[in-house]
Amino acid sequence: MIKFGPSGNSESFFAEGHKSTVEAAKWLKDRNLDVFEYPFGRGVNIGKSTAAEIGKNFAENGIEVSVHAPYFINFANPDPEKAENSKRYLLQSLEALSALGGERAVFHPGTEGKRPREEGVELIKRRLKEFVPLKKDAGFENKIICAETMGKFAQIGTVEEVAEFCKIDESIYPCVDFGHVNARTLGSLKTAKDYENVILYLQNAIGTEKTRRMHVHFSKIMYSAKGEVKHLTFADDVYGPEFEPLAEVLVKYNLEPVILSESQGTQAEDAATMKRIYFEKLSKNL
Repeated sequence: MIKFGPSGNSESFFAEGHKSTVEAAKWLKDRNLDVFEYPFGRGVNIGKSTAAEIGKNFAENGIEVSVHAPYFINFANPDPEKAENSKRYLLQSLEALSALGGERAVFHPGTEGKRPREEGVELIKRRLKEFVPLKKDAGFENKIICAETMGKFAQIGTVEEVAEFCKIDESIYPCVDFGHVNARTLGSLKTAKDYENVILYLQNAIGTEKTRRMHVHFSKIMYSAKGEVKHLTFADDVYGPEFEPLAEVLVKYNLEPVILSESQGTQAEDAATMKRIYFEKLSKNL
């Protein structure tokens, strides 16, 4: 089943007087949303008891939980010690994910640095192959890790690169951030056909099942000649991308991803907008 929700709490959540994600589950349910992504961008800083309480509240309200691993993970770093740290950060994220009762952890693959990009890609592949048995030994065999497409040219994470990472193990899925894809390609996502090309590529590269159940981040993003600059809201009418043509493709191919809004401050509101648009497209297709 397709699901929609925010990554992190909207400004409106706090404006209404809420203080903690412990209170977010019912707030999201009241807005007819289905999923919440807990951001650990600056480090996994949640206690087990707090995670268990949050997880209990989300389960009782029927809200799925995913997590975003720390931004400083970099499996392309040539320093072996830094690479081991990245593995540890991802394991910590999976531990928190487990306490929250979730299934999916999103991570940034890495940056190319000063070495040739191809070397960075191969390093990431090697480190992910090393990580898979660590993940299993830690008791997280059934957890899914989602390699994210990235928005800046210096970051490793094109659609093609992410597809290669997903071939390494059945537990590695794509997190297709369409805002990042659009920013990295300087505005290529405009029509349903543009989105369809991404979906068809993934189906051919990693199969229909991983594509059907992919993780998705969506927001409008300002970009420059170097790619992503900053996340925007759905009020933007300059940079895009627009969600409507993607919704058409999701319906056409019967895709059921988990879709998180990463809009700047209006993520819950924009997630609700995406859900409305999707089901309008679906009803017209029936």
